[in-house]
Amino acid sequence: MPCGDDKMPTKIPSGFRDFPPEMMILRKKVISILENVFQKYGFDPIETPVLEFWDTLKGKYGEEAERMLVYKFKDPWSKEWFALRYDLTVPLARFFSARSLPLPFKRYQIGRVWRHDRPQRGRYREIWQADADIIGSPYPEADAEVISLTIDALSKLGFSNFYLKLNDRRVLSGIFEKNFDLDPRESLRVYRIIDKLDKIGIESVRKELLKIGLKENIVEEIMDVISISGEANELLDILHEKCDPKDKKTAEGLNHLMEILDLLGNKRKYIRIDLSLVRGLDYYTGPIWEATIPETSIGSVAGGGRYDNLIGIYSGHDYPATGTSIGIDRVIDAGLLLGIFNTSIKTYTEICVVVISRDFFSKAWELANTLRDAGFNVQIDLMRRSQQKQREYALKKDIPVLIFIGRKELERKIVTIYDRRNEERKEIPLSDLMNYLNRLLRG
Repeated sequence: MPCGDDKMPTKIPSGFRDFPPEMMILRKKVISILENVFQKYGFDPIETPVLEFWDTLKGKYGEEAERMLVYKFKDPWSKEWFALRYDLTVPLARFFSARSLPLPFKRYQIGRVWRHDRPQRGRYREIWQADADIIGSPYPEADAEVISLTIDALSKLGFSNFYLKLNDRRVLSGIFEKNFDLDPRESLRVYRIIDKLDKIGIESVRKELLKIGLKENIVEEIMDVISISGEANELLDILHEKCDPKDKKTAEGLNHLMEILDLLGNKRKYIRIDLSLVRGLDYYTGPIWEATIPETSIGSVAGGGRYDNLIGIYSGHDYPATGTSIGIDRVIDAGLLLGIFNTSIKTYTEICVVVISRDFFSKAWELANTLRDAGFNVQIDLMRRSQQKQREYALKKDIPVLIFIGRKELERKIVTIYDRRNEERKEIPLSDLMNYLNRLLRG
């Protein structure tokens, strides 16, 4: 422990953040909006531990992510290897496998995950995700629902200029395995490299593909494939021409995409087919998507896909599953950059009861509790400060309404109310106080 003049360090690890009240108020507002959208679609909440056995998570994210990005450690007491959760999907698969639940099982979870990434705007080491998943349905209806939910969530948060890139792993694997003679293991290595496109750029992707031993002509053909992107209807026609219609895997992927788009109706205006989208996690098996806000350089703010084989690793029986994940930190960073969000609200407190003299504190204390019982958020001075200091505190906290209690107020059975928002001062009979405050703060 520090002693003498030593001070405890106030620095926190890189990629981790403190949030003052004004940021937490904004974050809770965003989370509340997301929860409302999830619940409207019939999803119920669950929670899983932040800590999992390393063996539970191992082998699900890809060699590079598990070597460089997962926080894992050996417990000095039990000697067991543990890891901080990297996402909310793998813990869901473990959770579901340990229970008998009615299908479809629709859950949402909002919580922190940890990644030892390189910190920058929109990319932190401790991040908040909001996930919604459906287990039990192999059909495009389930994928269309979580995509629709993602679009509704971003719209409810105030974003209008965004789009979702959509692809299907089966279309890519059909092209890669049929046209380029790559086996599934090689295709997975290619996916992981293509997934770095936004981070490292197209030339670096080309170099990495050559580095794993692919021939130059194959690499160029892969680069041509992943350059295909654009409006959904037009791109599906191009893909039908480019892909072998007799290849079962490719046909399944294309038909699945077409059914999703049909179900989305007028929301398909947010969709772009993009063959460069692969999503680097190993467990994806079908349609995949990412949401992007082009006015920012933050990267994808949401993403997801189908993972029909993941749960079987734990349960011994495959269950079809699909889900979407909204990055709360990136959504907030984007909203602040675009002026959609602000941190102007500094407190939940609505009323500050100002005590003019200590002689009247007990009456002011009683009034504060009466107001709280009536549903108002109330502060009262706990520092035995002067009236002026109490007013200065309310100003710094941006508390909108001040109620003064002194001799005059008690003798006349009134309160003096000052509304800082319009600088209006009024004397209100105690008998009418609740009605007045309801009109002032709730009306």
